[in-house]
Amino acid sequence: MKRLILILSLLVTPVLAVEPDEILADPKLEERARELSKGLRCLVCRNESIDESNADLAKDLRLLVRERLVAGDTNDQVIDFVVDRYGEYVLLKPTTGGANLVLWATGPIVLLLAIGAGAMFVRSRRRSAQTSDDLTDEEQARLKEIMGE
Repeated sequence: MKRLILILSLLVTPVLAVEPDEILADPKLEERARELSKGLRCLVCRNESIDESNADLAKDLRLLVRERLVAGDTNDQVIDFVVDRYGEYVLLKPTTGGANLVLWATGPIVLLLAIGAGAMFVRSRRRSAQTSDDLTDEEQARLKEIMGE
């Protein structure tokens, strides 16, 4: 029974990150706030959204999101406000434009370069293997002498 309670408490923990005093009275605004919170990174935990994190900074960010929504901001305006304040690192899924385009493109470009370099290496090894099979008469005679034939 204790194990069951422990397992259930571990599963419920992320849901408990949003405290009752943070929840908005308007269910539609609360739903928008929860959706936005799932896309924002906790700057303390780093791999959790602010919706899942129990850190004080995550709570502050959740409250900030809700304040902006109550003030009448759209979802994009709220995200822009938070990004302007904390930088693009706060987004769990960074944008693919601007300077980030270099970061997004670097992985595939390096992979293609590695495949090209590997193909060139294999091709050069095949060429060198083909040319080494052609021995002169003198080399063949020396080889037979070494082999004892």
